[in-house]
Formats: sequence, C-alpha cells, structure tokens
Amino acid sequence: MELALENNISNELIKPNEQKSFLETALGKVINLGLDAGIRTLLPDLIEDQVINIKDEILQNGFKSGVKKAISSAIDLGKSVVGMVTGNFENIEQARNVVKSGGLIDSISSLLDKGINKINESGKITNSVASVIKGGKNVILDTINDNIENSFDSQINSVEKISKYTANWKDYYKEQNFEGMEREYKKIKEQMKNIMPMENTIKEARTLENLHILIKNKGGDFNLSNEEIELASRLIA
Repeated sequence: MELALENNISNELIKPNEQKSFLETALGKVINLGLDAGIRTLLPDLIEDQVINIKDEILQNGFKSGVKKAISSAIDLGKSVVGMVTGNFENIEQARNVVKSGGLIDSISSLLDKGINKINESGKITNSVASVIKGGKNVILDTINDNIENSFDSQINSVEKISKYTANWKDYYKEQNFEGMEREYKKIKEQMKNIMPMENTIKEARTLENLHILIKNKGGDFNLSNEEIELASRLIA
C-alpha cells in the first residue's frame, strides 16, 4: 500500500549543505537586525530615514555580501576547531558551539570597519558620525552577539516544543483521538519551520506525519494493519 503525503514536514532527510544554508539565512537576519539596533543606540538623535540610510550604505558596501561568507567560513573553521568529524550537526547546541568557535563576531567586526571606512571616504557619512560608530562598535557587536545567542535559544525552545507536541500526539494516537492529534500535528509543523534540519528530529516527525496522513486519508479510521504501520515508519528517506 502506498501512503499519500501532502503538505508534508519534509520530503527528504537532510540534503547536503541544508543545515549550513539554514544557518546562513537565520543568522544573516539577526545580524542585520543587530546592526540596525546598534546604530540606533549609538546615534539616538538621528531620524528614522537617516538611520536606515546609514545602515543600508554599510550593507551595500560589502557588509551584506561579506556576512554570508563570514558565516560559512565560521561554520567550516568551527567544525575543525571542535573536532567535528561528521558533516551534519546532531543538535542545536553543537551548531552554536561551532559558530562561536569559528570566530564569527571577529569577522563581522572587520566587515563593519570596512563598510564604515568606505562610506566615510565616499562622503556619505561625516567624519563625526563615522567616529561615533567606530568608537561604539562594540555596542553593535554585542547586540549582534546577543541576537545570535537568542536565535539559538529560540531554536532550542522550538525543539523542546516539538518534543512536547510529539508526546501529546502519541497520547492522542493511543486514545484514537484524531482531533487532538490534528492540533498537535499542526503545532509540530509550525515549529519545524523554526529549527535547523536535524536527522533524528526529521525522522520522528516524518514517521508521525505518515501515520497521521494515513489515518486522515482513511477518514479517521485507526484500524491500521501491521503492514501499514511498518510502511509509515519506513517512508522516511
């Protein structure tokens, strides 16, 4: 029997560089937000448009393109530093340690210096504004670092929620309560969007999903054969 999988959590297990791509996107966003918040803190008297213009100029002068490379390099270097022998991260904390060990903040500091120097030399910001940003650079870096830490904390929180919702789903499954299963299933799908792909999490979520969709397609009938249950567990790759 073939299971019909629609709107599934993940059609495949982790693809090459999928974790790295997720981190580049997620960390890129929080670094951008940290840059914005840091500039606002250092230059509180500037109006909104001026702050946006300064940030955009820094981004367009090498900072934005450099951040993706910095994250990629930090991951590669960090894996080497911590002696990570496998290609994929097993958990969020491991990814956090790798990024931290890879010297990402130092790379961002260098990118920030280059961006400020370029827009100062081009006359797009005054010497006094450039001096304030350079002098308070650690404020920006601390904000970015806090954002990165919060990003990993948020992912860990999502993993914990997925574990909780999965346990709830299994309880409802035993009770043959499809309405309860559906609520937990939707929560799991939502939280899966927030975390870096990890093989163990995806495997369990896929098995759960296959069973869920099978029961749903059978009109809420929990009378599954052993073959159907086994197939649901095997369709994860």
